[in-house]
Amino acid sequence: MKLDSKIPEGPLAEKWTKHKFNLKLVNPANKRKYEVIVVGTGLAGASAAASLAELGYNVKAFCYQDSPRRAHSIAAQGGINAAKNYRNDGDSVFRLFYDTIKGGDYRAREANVHRLAEVSVDIIDQCVAQGVPFAREYGGLLDNRSFGGAQVSRTFYARGQTGQQLLLGAYSALNRQISNGKVKLYTRTEMLDVVVTDGKARGIITRDMVTGKIESHSAHAVLICTGGYSNVFFLSTSAKGCNVTAAWRAHKKGALFGNPCFTQIHPTCIPVSGDHQSKLTLMSESLRNDGRVWVPKTARPGLKAKDAMNIPEAERDYFLERKYPSFGNLVPRDVASRNAKQACDEGRGVGATGLAVFLDFTDAIKRDGRKTIEAKYGNLFDMYQQITGDNPYEAPMMIFPAVHYTMGGLWVDYNLMTNVPGLYALGEANFSDHGANRLGASALMQGLADGYFVIPYTLGDYLANIGWSDKVGTDHPAFKEALEGVSNRINKLLSIKGKKTVDQFHRELGLTMWEYCGMSRSEEGLKKAKKKIQELRAEFWSNVNVLGSNNELNQELEKAGRVADFLELGELMVDDALNRSESCGGHFREESQTPEGEALRQDDKFAYVAAWEYQGDNQPEVLHKEELVFENVKLTQRSYK
Repeated sequence: MKLDSKIPEGPLAEKWTKHKFNLKLVNPANKRKYEVIVVGTGLAGASAAASLAELGYNVKAFCYQDSPRRAHSIAAQGGINAAKNYRNDGDSVFRLFYDTIKGGDYRAREANVHRLAEVSVDIIDQCVAQGVPFAREYGGLLDNRSFGGAQVSRTFYARGQTGQQLLLGAYSALNRQISNGKVKLYTRTEMLDVVVTDGKARGIITRDMVTGKIESHSAHAVLICTGGYSNVFFLSTSAKGCNVTAAWRAHKKGALFGNPCFTQIHPTCIPVSGDHQSKLTLMSESLRNDGRVWVPKTARPGLKAKDAMNIPEAERDYFLERKYPSFGNLVPRDVASRNAKQACDEGRGVGATGLAVFLDFTDAIKRDGRKTIEAKYGNLFDMYQQITGDNPYEAPMMIFPAVHYTMGGLWVDYNLMTNVPGLYALGEANFSDHGANRLGASALMQGLADGYFVIPYTLGDYLANIGWSDKVGTDHPAFKEALEGVSNRINKLLSIKGKKTVDQFHRELGLTMWEYCGMSRSEEGLKKAKKKIQELRAEFWSNVNVLGSNNELNQELEKAGRVADFLELGELMVDDALNRSESCGGHFREESQTPEGEALRQDDKFAYVAAWEYQGDNQPEVLHKEELVFENVKLTQRSYK
């Protein structure tokens, strides 16, 4: 299979403009004749559905929540990047492009990343027009703050609720189109398969999560906007409902999966406190603007936050400031995470488990005053105190890295279409923009860029080429076959009647993934993980106990289907990590590091996107490579010192 990324020719800064002109258009009257399915209503899905409906297309939007307002996009607290240079501190579209390429350790497409930087400036204007209450500075302009991986202030924010406010803006635009009758919204509905016939995506199979009813929906195109797959690790900062099912079922119908092992570890998470936890809570990266990360210079087992103030300055190691003086506490997430792990591995971690470091705001409160810090981070501080019982105004926070985001996802071309015609992937569900490590405040940027400013152009090109008459009804044999396959899978899960719960299997998978395919990976560990996952998957299908029936609200059944997909995805992630024997970004292979312990890339061997093709149950997947060409940046070893 030859991968065609459809990257336009010409100078980098002109590619997107020229490409938009060369795309075919659908005239306004004809747009009413097309139907589009959007799966997921977070920032990418809601913005795409609203924008396409505004253009005149008929849209069906699906989400498993009771409202799009509950999409996990609300959890992105810290901000959204845009190259507006309001601070006059040297920012530009090219600098945002360069920071993103470098932050991703040179494992992303230049053309996609530059387009993202270009449209970032328009995203802010659109959101302001929708009423998003961004913070403002004294002169009335929108305020900015710094984020990891950049030396300029380009992150726009709404206190510590940026994702929530942006989603409310997209949700209001979506509601307008629902009211106009251009969007039909299906809540509490989960997509369980993609229907492909004649080589094109024709629709989806869904399950009503309240009644259990399984239904078919057809359309001219299908957009997957369902976020990432970090819950394969069981404990992550994602909401418990976040899953890979939509993307994975698309993968099993022919869509390639790109860079599955590229997962992001976020450095500022509230540490694990025990086996009772079902998820972890993120403290926004924005806190690293004013918080200083440190551990004692010598081991002090069990050191509590309230006792940290008794440690003299001379006995503290502000290790990020010491090792990376140019960026300090604002190094990219993968760098900050690995250094926190290293400090704890040396025995200098704090807290009851020793798996934590301090994030200290003492100096910021002395410098700016408590009221200023409250205005910036008040809701985050309140959340931390409610969860831990410690007051971060009076004692340092304790943080530790945790799985947060997934840079891998369905492989897409420049138009955001997978290798299956008519099947698109937007936002975190695709692999396209972040390489091996995503810069902070870029997730919201990509989701809205894809939905508001990319897909409205590129989808029209595909639809104009196929014509509105090229649509298959739900009475087609392909729909009946897919619906029968979904029903059989559900019945099989319900009939096993084993002895272990779904959560037990999920937790075992997560522990294996975290230990062997988490912050640090080795050939020996990955091979061990592969064997463990294969054994666990075999046991799952013979010993899982799913209570209840299909024809009712059954959350155990929902979880069982998702965990079954995670068990298959986990093995592919391990295979991808084994194949990539270099270190880059969040993928750290112990066999490939510099003498200083930094990630060591091997550009002569691995400067490509790994796109995996499904071959059938329990069969090895086939690797396809999209070679990455760098014409505008020089491949250099990343340095934030």
